Amino acid sequence: MISYQVENDLSCDEFISVLQRSTLGERRPVNDPERITAMLAHGNLILTARDNGNIIGVARSLTDFSFCTYLSDLAVDKDYQRKGIGKELIRRTQLAAPKAKLILLAAPAAVHYYPHIGMKRHEYCFYIDHADELK
Repeated sequence: MISYQVENDLSCDEFISVLQRSTLGERRPVNDPERITAMLAHGNLILTARDNGNIIGVARSLTDFSFCTYLSDLAVDKDYQRKGIGKELIRRTQLAAPKAKLILLAAPAAVHYYPHIGMKRHEYCFYIDHADELK
């Protein structure tokens, strides 16, 4: 049976483990535990999915609980994908901050997943990697 819970004290090792067992590990600094620890420390809404105590999914967000929730990391172990776990983590993330709009940037491999579960695409997203990129 899959259990879901808020785990704002999730360990670095467990987070890295589920990232590596999902496709998200390819785009996260899994070989830099100090950076992962900082990511966890500054994420203020972390939901997990566990199967008999073993972590199989995580949704790490930054939210003000009032206006916006940025779902930065959604990772589900490849062996558990296509079972509704990612969708349930998203649902529970939104319910934890019901007045806030949930926002995420899709990983390339997941760009078709989000519209499939009912999320809307927004064409006005911008980003920079470093401040010196600004003109």
